[in-house]
Amino acid sequence: MNTCLDCNKTLKSEVEAKALEALGIPLCERHLTLIQRLMKRHATSLEAVQLYYGLKKAGAAPMLEWWDGTKSVDIALSRVKLNLEVATEYQMFTCDQAHTALEERTYCFKDGFTTIRIPHMLIRQCLAETIDAVLGIMEGLRARTRAV
Repeated sequence: MNTCLDCNKTLKSEVEAKALEALGIPLCERHLTLIQRLMKRHATSLEAVQLYYGLKKAGAAPMLEWWDGTKSVDIALSRVKLNLEVATEYQMFTCDQAHTALEERTYCFKDGFTTIRIPHMLIRQCLAETIDAVLGIMEGLRARTRAV
């Protein structure tokens, strides 16, 4: 039997099966309901949730759907000032949209945050490798912060 990745509660087999079918993540009924509600409210992608729990399981302290002052970020790792956005679709930008995106990135950099967009297909097909890459980026940012 597995335990819930949020509260470490031992899962009954039918509860675990329901969560694994819905999200691919072992969660208790309470946390499954909370995550599904959050996904609906913020249009959070399944890949963002899977990356969040993968990072949490690896020992990071991620925050899901974190408000950064101007918009909601898919995953925030505030200790190293890293924001992760899961790109769920390819977008063609107009000039105005590109300019707005650039202004948002400038705002993040002024506050010392690094924002990385991760294609959802990378998470879907290579979750473990994506988690390792993010952990490596976190180490690099941690080292850079200490050096300053």
